Amino acid sequence: MMAPETTVAIAANATTKGDVLATARVAGIQAAKAAATLIPMAHPVLVGNVYVNFTIADNFIEVEVGVDTVDRTGVEMEALVSVTTAALTIYDMCKSLDRTMTIEKVALWEKSGGRSGPWRRSALEDDQVGPA
Repeated sequence: MMAPETTVAIAANATTKGDVLATARVAGIQAAKAAATLIPMAHPVLVGNVYVNFTIADNFIEVEVGVDTVDRTGVEMEALVSVTTAALTIYDMCKSLDRTMTIEKVALWEKSGGRSGPWRRSALEDDQVGPA
């Protein structure tokens, strides 16, 4: 969550630190590739594609990440590290504009592959996800 003026500044690329969303996208991609070095028990996996997308609303920016691999295990940790790093980058680049910003509702929405097979968060589970 953030002040509406902050989302306007980000959308207009009118912040003092440059293109916030482009920087957050690069940070998210780099973070997905570094997840195994950041999370002690995470398995190093071959990360294929990382998609970092943003949806700008009046008082928040939704960050959505998709990660592909052909490796033996899932890439949930890579996706979660990516999305939180992208959100933290937005926060870092805009904190001088808005000290009230919060990062909320970080969650895995769906996965496929890996040992446990496909999974998708239900609408009920979506309602139960609280602020991070």
